[in-house]
Parts: sequence; C-alpha cells; structure tokens
Amino acid sequence: MRVWIDHAECSGVGVCVDACPEIFTLESDSLAYITVAGHRFGSNDPANVSDEMLESVLDAAEDCPQDCIYVAA
Repeated sequence: MRVWIDHAECSGVGVCVDACPEIFTLESDSLAYITVAGHRFGSNDPANVSDEMLESVLDAAEDCPQDCIYVAA
C-alpha cells in the first residue's frame, strides 16, 4: 500500500498523528509528514506502508479534515 500527503492542502491539524503516530508526524513547519523506516516523505512523495498499518492509515485519511492524505494499492 502507498500513502502520501498533499502539503498544499495540509493545515497541520494533526488528526492523522492521533490516528496513526507510527506513520504520521507533525514537523516544525506545522505540516504532517509520513515517516517510514527513518525516512521522511515530502509532499506528494508516496511511501510504501505495511499491510499491518492499513487500518490505522485508512482511519487517518478518513479523519483528515483537509482530505489531503491519499492511499493507493
């Protein structure tokens, strides 16, 4: 599964971090980022996420008030 964030739409609310802190972080620029295996992914940069994280990542995407988190197979 691939997941990415469109930073042009992100407002840094942090709902994604609450739903899935293992994958999402808020950085000093007040935007959410995806971090996998120590690598931080930028805007529209898709990260491969394990199937174990599927439910939490989908929850984060669904709960995002800006609808800026995208998930694809």
